[in-house]
Amino acid sequence: MNDNSSNNPVDVEGIEKLMQSAQIASGETGEMKSLLSSLPAPTPTSPPAGGGSRKNNKKKKRNNKKQAAANSNAQEPTNSNAVTLQENALSAAWEMNGESSKPQQKVWEFWDTQPVPKLGDTVDEIGKIEPDREDVRQTPFSLPSGFDWDTLDLSSQSQLEEVYKLLNENYVEDEDNMFRFDYSADFLQWALRPPGWVQDWHCGVRVKKNGLLVGFISAVPAMIKVYDRRQRMVEINFLCVHKKLRAKRVAPVLIREITRRVNQRGIFQATYTAGVLLPKPVAKCRYFHRPLNPKKLVAIKFSHIGRNQTMQRLLKLMRLPEEPQIKGLRLMENKDVPACHQLLTTQLAKFSLSPVFMPDEVAHYFIPRDGIITTYVVENENNVVTDMASFFTLPSSVMHNSEHSTMKAAYSYYTVATSVSLKDLVKDMLIMAKKTQHDVFNALDLMDNQTYLKDLKFGMGDGNLHYYLYNFKCPEMSEKQVGLVLQ
Repeated sequence: MNDNSSNNPVDVEGIEKLMQSAQIASGETGEMKSLLSSLPAPTPTSPPAGGGSRKNNKKKKRNNKKQAAANSNAQEPTNSNAVTLQENALSAAWEMNGESSKPQQKVWEFWDTQPVPKLGDTVDEIGKIEPDREDVRQTPFSLPSGFDWDTLDLSSQSQLEEVYKLLNENYVEDEDNMFRFDYSADFLQWALRPPGWVQDWHCGVRVKKNGLLVGFISAVPAMIKVYDRRQRMVEINFLCVHKKLRAKRVAPVLIREITRRVNQRGIFQATYTAGVLLPKPVAKCRYFHRPLNPKKLVAIKFSHIGRNQTMQRLLKLMRLPEEPQIKGLRLMENKDVPACHQLLTTQLAKFSLSPVFMPDEVAHYFIPRDGIITTYVVENENNVVTDMASFFTLPSSVMHNSEHSTMKAAYSYYTVATSVSLKDLVKDMLIMAKKTQHDVFNALDLMDNQTYLKDLKFGMGDGNLHYYLYNFKCPEMSEKQVGLVLQ
């Protein structure tokens, strides 16, 4: 979910119908055995470690064409297909399940069985759609012949490397196969083990014959505020199936198994994001992109030079100061957790869809980790933290380019400005991201972000990011009411 990168516990009975139609449990044994024999045996892979390691999350994600500045007065769309984070694995999963690219014209055979509003429904109430279940299945669902369930232990370096390798080699690429998320082991530790994480929610599928990890899905807990209601939910992310198995409908059985495991813990609601339109979004946002290294972005076809533009003019247009401008700006430290928790609590209460962070979650998600999460605070002359800003790092592999192998992207996370303007605070984040060799800075048009996007020369992406709630209904909201950023 990312998130985003995010997914949801799916109703078991609805999934049963989906699995019957997909014939996962029967009728494919011979084909599956032949396919299993063609899969490679597991081989050790060392993920990038530490500092400048390449990372990318979450949580599936589809890919977005970007926009860069095209002339000195305006920004022109690019013709690139670079990946965007929060268009997560859920999109790919439902596309694999045969959902139409024109959802408005679709009879939703799967989603019509789920506790979600239908497209076109008007929702005026806030609350659960179905009551929590008491009869949660206790035994795992059946996998196709030749496969076994496994619960991954991410404290084991070898198992962490297996997840890293599966994602790195099989996760979502853009439709032109030019960019692919490049997760690191360190990023996975950060994203998949927040406070309250459950090992049983790191769910894998292995080949019986050789133990190869060929499928993975994960869940993390979250407290979400929807208008004036707080609800325990789950975000499901990193849904990934080996490329050779995608036609075999392994994704649905992964989803229903993680659903069962989550339901066993008494959680029946979820929030998730997807680039595709499904029944039924509560909000729709869009990514904006600010070039930090325009020359490289043009070289890898992430962006392009406009008709009346030259590279020299583009570089001049996107030039930033060498050093940050705000007095008292420094990296967040452990001692800043209480102040940052208060800033976030006050700020996020303004929005209709937002997380409710606890202090230990603030420490986990915001204390800087090299190459993963970067958080700055502003401390005044009285040693009071008045502002904070953060971004996380999500590189992508650049395919088919002899000069560049990686695009390093920064994603705006949560920013709270009280003593300085939001625009000035984000501008300093652009400067710091550029100083740490990021190539592009991405931000959604949610919260108060629209107040700075134009002035700071962000270009609008060409795809939407839809926000969903599962088994929870509420009135639709504008992007300005959304205060939730999924990894």
